[in-house]
Amino acid sequence: MNPEKLLKKGLKEMRISCSEAQREAFITYLTELKKWSRAYNLTGLRTDEDIVIKHFLDSLLYLRTIPKGTLKVADAGSGAGFPGIPIKIIRPEIELTLIESSRKKATFLRHMLRVLALDKTEVLQKRIEELGEAQRGRYDIIVSRATFSIKDFHKKACPYVKKDGILVLSKGRRVYEELERLGKIPHIKASIKKILKVRLPFIKDRRNLVVLECQNFHNLLKIKEKAP
Repeated sequence: MNPEKLLKKGLKEMRISCSEAQREAFITYLTELKKWSRAYNLTGLRTDEDIVIKHFLDSLLYLRTIPKGTLKVADAGSGAGFPGIPIKIIRPEIELTLIESSRKKATFLRHMLRVLALDKTEVLQKRIEELGEAQRGRYDIIVSRATFSIKDFHKKACPYVKKDGILVLSKGRRVYEELERLGKIPHIKASIKKILKVRLPFIKDRRNLVVLECQNFHNLLKIKEKAP
């Protein structure tokens, strides 16, 4: 099956509406990713099938946690643009920030923003913990496919979401072992809003989308600020 048909079938299975122009954007993304990976090693996936399923469709699983509307979304540790760019292609109204510390990957991300003509989108070549005061409380949602632990992601990303904002990261089968360890850190365990179990089309791989709230973080911060 060619990548366009595979993408179309996967999107149908996921019940995601996608125009012809949006599908063309994904195919352009695929072409550029493979071209740049020859020099920059942006992804370990080499076949069209793997890239469509394990990058594009995997990224679009996050849409199940993102409410409708014009939101400010950040992708922490974006790498080659996952999950941020696929989300933006399907939800063009979103204001997107791609956070990536690698110079080579940030260069590729800026290239893709130009090629795909993605407006209301920017690249910050930094680690999330380095964003600084100007970015505090800016985002409605921060997503990540990077290898953060739940504890580290909560600590590093919460300062940059609004008080009622959320964090979303994807975990594999061992998520419950990590949750068991979090039992010793009550304020983080209590911040878990839900865990959404989802499956990738075509393959048996399952994902656990962990949705975290940051109200506890902001409340603790207020207490510290009021302390003499």
